[in-house]
Amino acid sequence: MPEPQEVTVPSEGERLSGLLYLPDGPGPHPAVVLAGGWCYVKEVAQPLFAEVFAEAGLAALVIDYRHFGGSTGEPRRHIDPWRQIEDYRNAVSYLQADDAIDGDRIGAWGISYSGGHVLILGAIDPRVRAVCSVVPVIDGWDNLRLSHGTVSFRALLRALEEARTTLFQTGEHTYIDHQPVELGAVGTFPFPASRGTFARIRASEAPAYEGSATARSTEMLLAYSVRPFLTRLVATPTLMCVAEGDDHTHWDLAADAFEQIPGPRKKFHVVPRSTHLTLYEDADVRRQTAAVAARWFIEHL
Repeated sequence: MPEPQEVTVPSEGERLSGLLYLPDGPGPHPAVVLAGGWCYVKEVAQPLFAEVFAEAGLAALVIDYRHFGGSTGEPRRHIDPWRQIEDYRNAVSYLQADDAIDGDRIGAWGISYSGGHVLILGAIDPRVRAVCSVVPVIDGWDNLRLSHGTVSFRALLRALEEARTTLFQTGEHTYIDHQPVELGAVGTFPFPASRGTFARIRASEAPAYEGSATARSTEMLLAYSVRPFLTRLVATPTLMCVAEGDDHTHWDLAADAFEQIPGPRKKFHVVPRSTHLTLYEDADVRRQTAAVAARWFIEHL
């Protein structure tokens, strides 16, 4: 398999940095767009999925959202889920314009926050012919309230209120850590162990990961929900992969969401003896999960 090509995807006046993995052999190939979760850059977890897809005969385009990594966009590390979904949609348009790609056979893959994005994409963009959602965020308010517990959640809401006042008075964004330094400190996702995992990922494979985002990003996460879109997935084959012990994005919220998707063209895959972090820390588990996703896309694209 050849090395991925560095590409630039235009998106609403910004330039998205991407890596395009093409399978061996002549095209046009079916293709999958991949993008990451909270604070992720394209080197976090996604390249291995893209490699497995390309080995299976699927082209794979991995992108940095605007405001992150090698992409343009100010303020840096600002997470607007609807702009991220628009970045996905523009990546689909980019693939459709490539003669090496079969523009009628394009799917979308997402993990964690983007695991929710692709459920919305499958509901609103008919060009997305199949989706794979890995350990998805289903509802931001429920997700963070469950993760934080009462006292920690109150502290996060106070921090967001203070940040909004600062932004109004000074025009300056406040940045909130992806994960807290220690239990009780403010972080969007309240898991110090996850901070260690992402520090190792940054050191080994994703140096552009910075581990914080604007406070406005967390406000928008709290207003985010895929639930209104689930019944519209009736025409879109949907694979949902959850971790057996996931308390970061909560497997039970995902299972409930899966039940709301109508029709038979859906599959619920449980990664056994795992947590949310297993998919980042264990390359073998990631490869196995990628193989399940590759088979899904091959069947439905």
